[in-house]
Amino acid sequence: MKPVKVGLLGLGTVGTGVVRIVEGNQEHLSSQVGSPIIIERIAVKNSEKARDIDVDASKITTDPWEVIRDPEIDVIVEVMGGINGTKEYILEALDRGKHIITANKDLMALYGSEILAKAQEKQCDVFYEASVAGGIPIIRTLIEGFSSDRITKIMGIVNGTTNYILTKMSQEGATYSDALKEAQDLGYAESDPTSDVEGLDAARKMTILGTLGFRTNVELQDVTVKGISGVSKEDIAFAKRLGYEMKLLGIAECKDEEFNISVQPTMIRSGHPIASVNGVFNAVYVYGEAVGETMFYGAGAGAMPTATSIVADLVAVIKNLKLGVNGLKQIIPYKTKKIKSDENIFYKNFLLLHVDDKAGVLAKITQVFAEYDVSLDSVVQQANPNNPDAEIIIVTHNASKASMDKVLRHFDDLNVIRRVKSHYRVEG
Repeated sequence: MKPVKVGLLGLGTVGTGVVRIVEGNQEHLSSQVGSPIIIERIAVKNSEKARDIDVDASKITTDPWEVIRDPEIDVIVEVMGGINGTKEYILEALDRGKHIITANKDLMALYGSEILAKAQEKQCDVFYEASVAGGIPIIRTLIEGFSSDRITKIMGIVNGTTNYILTKMSQEGATYSDALKEAQDLGYAESDPTSDVEGLDAARKMTILGTLGFRTNVELQDVTVKGISGVSKEDIAFAKRLGYEMKLLGIAECKDEEFNISVQPTMIRSGHPIASVNGVFNAVYVYGEAVGETMFYGAGAGAMPTATSIVADLVAVIKNLKLGVNGLKQIIPYKTKKIKSDENIFYKNFLLLHVDDKAGVLAKITQVFAEYDVSLDSVVQQANPNNPDAEIIIVTHNASKASMDKVLRHFDDLNVIRRVKSHYRVEG
């Protein structure tokens, strides 16, 4: 049996996990694909770096082009990350007829359509299961499991760092800054956590999921993004008091061929399955017209869960190679992009207002909501010993984003409102 030879770009934590699985599970993998799998060449930044895995030194190179241009290599596994240079490596590998497996969400969110078009032209596979939600097979599920259904909504926790921070704030009463520092100390958050905490990482993943779920070319700039850096432990306390948990949710919705996608801190009803997803775990909730509601839960990051997804993609590529059907499973968006207007985006809202503590204030506020056809689900006014102003907590019924924006702009000019302390979407 002729072995299938693999080129590996990157030997960090995930790349090391890939080597461990391929070499440690060789008998099991070979039995599935009908031939041995050999990691032929590995590109690294520093060939002298000490590693906790033994690799034949003759396989190591610091030049990725040596891997890309090796005629013996059938499949390229890219786990080096980044965009600069990586796109060029992938496109040339496709030009040379090599199949691609990548865990690079940034690359696929920004250049996925170009890469997939090139793959289709060259009849090559490009698989990227590990780019979203680590070890959860959500991409394969959207492509294959929902192939006969029409997806109307995808909602999920797709960033473990922010979920860890919000869990610490909810369960232990930690401040945002203390929870973030702990996440950094544990290695869950980078020294510069901006991509995670400001929602950019989740937005890239929702770009990928939206493209696959709705079969249209979603771009990163189509996603509305708000991070968790403004979430206070008081906000979370109010959420719990009202029966909600605070989560950074990616929400993609499609109706009448129009879609909207957002990433934002969201109050989700405590009884909803996603509300109980804590720590660094991820979960993706998918609504299909036929199947109804389904949820996928698991480790969203980490060396071995991510490597497991990569090797699963590798098995799929090799099976296609044996059958001669590579390049036939790419999902190329075929629907015209239609983004919902703000008038057609509806959801419930939570607001915490600091207002003058005097008679008639509540009547003026409710009049503003009525003026813009926003109905109210609940209104609570309370005194706060730590705040000289009165506090009003409002939860609306479903209201259009356009109407809520008008309400908030009107509040800016309403002299009885000192400030809108908090405003969050409500789900579940």
